[in-house]
Amino acid sequence: MSDEKSESGGLQRTIDWKQGLAIALGVPVLILPSIGYFASYVWAFAIVIWVLSVFQGFMQNFAYGELATMFPKASGLPGYAQSVFGTNKGNKKYDHGKLLGGFSAWSYWFAWNPVLAIFAILIGSYLKGLVPAFAAVPDLALYLASGAVVYVFLMIVNYRGLAGGATLGYILAVLSLAPLIIISLAPFVTGQFEMSNITGAWLPTDWIWDIPHILILLGLFAMAQWSACAWETAAIYGPEYKNPKSDVPKALFICGAICLVTFILVQAACTGTLGIAGILAEPFSPMLPMAQMTLGPVGGSLTILMLIAAMIMIIQTAFLGASRAMYSMADEGNLPKFFGKMNVHGTPVNAMIVIALFNMGFICLGTPAAILAASAIGYVCANGISLFAYVKAKIDPRFSSLERPFKAPGGWKYVAMIFGLFNLPLCLIGVIYLNSLEVGWTSTIVGFVVLTLYIPLWFYSQNENPIRVEKETHGVGENTT
Repeated sequence: MSDEKSESGGLQRTIDWKQGLAIALGVPVLILPSIGYFASYVWAFAIVIWVLSVFQGFMQNFAYGELATMFPKASGLPGYAQSVFGTNKGNKKYDHGKLLGGFSAWSYWFAWNPVLAIFAILIGSYLKGLVPAFAAVPDLALYLASGAVVYVFLMIVNYRGLAGGATLGYILAVLSLAPLIIISLAPFVTGQFEMSNITGAWLPTDWIWDIPHILILLGLFAMAQWSACAWETAAIYGPEYKNPKSDVPKALFICGAICLVTFILVQAACTGTLGIAGILAEPFSPMLPMAQMTLGPVGGSLTILMLIAAMIMIIQTAFLGASRAMYSMADEGNLPKFFGKMNVHGTPVNAMIVIALFNMGFICLGTPAAILAASAIGYVCANGISLFAYVKAKIDPRFSSLERPFKAPGGWKYVAMIFGLFNLPLCLIGVIYLNSLEVGWTSTIVGFVVLTLYIPLWFYSQNENPIRVEKETHGVGENTT
């Protein structure tokens, strides 16, 4: 499909798989806040968690890739669940399936949205260490200033649509991913990588396979998939690809291959070079001492600059993904119409402004770990419901007539069901338990409060909109060619 617009007045089809990939390439940077966090709980076994989590991403994204070609006008995970659960015809004002589909989209929005606040805080922290003039500036003021500057910059860049954002993505991919890989490969070249740091510290000496430790492991998997499975964001731009049937699978699986290499490489390089004690000495920035060891005196400064570029890139990824999730929800009648309004270039500016203001409030919390923990709850819910949506789409005869140019291997509905149950309830229980150990109940309460806010917004949107027949753009039996 090469039409300029996905629907009249809707998101514009202006990008190909390379541009979608460029935007999604910020995902590998999501490992940075978790290197020390994971090592503190499971030492070198963190490498295995990343391997299994990226593998989980491939298993889930086979399903999402098929959904993307079944519903080429749906906007990624937020659109798929709404399309599957919200297609019951009739004149019911409050449709439970529609509510469930919208809640999945809201969960996904909440999973990506706080990335802006988390990395705005980290940018401010790194700038304070890099620029002496910032030393006297209060932390909160610097965090808010860095967030405001980055958000306004990205809104200007993306005002004319995704093509400009993808161009920025190409630039930042070079500035962030290349140095990330170079710094990780350097210890192997210089001989400072020691395999014994991995094999001799596989798991903590007091680790036992009891219920509490298994819950910790499940919680870590929930946190890991927030990073290692997040490359499904390449599918969220389904309505904006020129040819979604081929562009979506290409963008998804090439990004997945890149994530597989980088997540394993970065964690292994840090562990083998610094050892567990060295990582825990710099739990928030272990890449800095590794760069200084392998690249010389200028390595630290270069690494900080690289990390700032990488953080801007992942903020760009989250900003675009979250704004299109809100557009998708409003377009489906699951959020007030205000969030679905776009400028003349097909950019959901209202949603972007709301998201920026929302994250400025999050920055005031000043605690990235608590924000991330709450965000992971939303991501677990979104993945679980979306995988169940895939199972429903495979077995419900109402969807049998839809074209599926890209198909997951045979029997994939059983794989999707297994990983859906792994997300809900197992990973959800695990991350709640891990949150209770790490930051108390605050992040869990915040997570569930934000998720619950969807209920009044949804009922308001149902009263705002007249009872609608099934949307033509997502209807069963729609000609998706």
